[in-house]
Amino acid sequence: MDALERYLTRLRVERGVSPATLKSYRHDLAGLVRLLGKREWAELEERDVRRWVAEASRGGLSARTIARRLSAWRGFLDELAAQGAVAANAARAVRAPKMPKRLPKALSPDLAVRLVDYEPQDSFEALRDKAMVELFYSSGLRLAELGGLDLRYFDEPGYRSESWLALAESEVTVRGKGGKTRTVPVGAAARLALGDWISARAAWLAGHRDADLRPLFLSGRGRRLSPRSIQLRVKQLAVARGIPADVHPHVLRHSFASHLLQSSGDLRAVQELLGHASIATTQVYTSLDFQRLAAVYDAAHPRAKRKE
Repeated sequence: MDALERYLTRLRVERGVSPATLKSYRHDLAGLVRLLGKREWAELEERDVRRWVAEASRGGLSARTIARRLSAWRGFLDELAAQGAVAANAARAVRAPKMPKRLPKALSPDLAVRLVDYEPQDSFEALRDKAMVELFYSSGLRLAELGGLDLRYFDEPGYRSESWLALAESEVTVRGKGGKTRTVPVGAAARLALGDWISARAAWLAGHRDADLRPLFLSGRGRRLSPRSIQLRVKQLAVARGIPADVHPHVLRHSFASHLLQSSGDLRAVQELLGHASIATTQVYTSLDFQRLAAVYDAAHPRAKRKE
């Protein structure tokens, strides 16, 4: 539908929504189109949306998925209301079923250190993978943010970096969700690993003249390493390091946040480093930290043990 395509185009052009997020919006809004059927948008009613929520919940769709879909619907219908195509947003007052509170998974500090604290083999892939996990844990980057990093800032005809490494300044600048840019420090261990990788990268590029010179992390074919490849390399490294958990890049981001909060207690600083728009999103890590404290209490306090 033309209205839907115009809305998705505006999200991409004006709000800088990523291709992956745009694909998710398109998928969620396709459900609204199916719900509408052959009617006009002005004929969509709140009871239609409420009926869909009830049926989706009974059909086993998770509360999180329903909430995400409703959020996409509200945004699109708000657009139609602003244009006068509908009198009111039929999804505005509809709420998803209550979601169970799910805390982010994080490695313990010991396991996180075990994952990153090792001497890699002197090879292209090994030095690259070491630099990636060190940077994930050092700076709390999202998968897309790390994958989108350039070696340095490039400003050339037809190309300008959106995310880049400034190794001399020990920092990375990344373009995160909603097109927001932030600068994050890079720790000493990650800086050393990145230096080793950049040296290996330069030596490798000498024999691969057709490679892309801009991306920080390259594949064996000389192209920007894909998000899926990064996920697989992190998982494989965790298995090789004997980590008893399903480790992926977001686990390292959660570990960065929870360990930093445990050490500093500065929730606002953690919010800024993670690039969260709202501090309410960051506050989940205070619950994660309480879990750790509760475990220490149960293990150490003589009156903590409960009768079976």
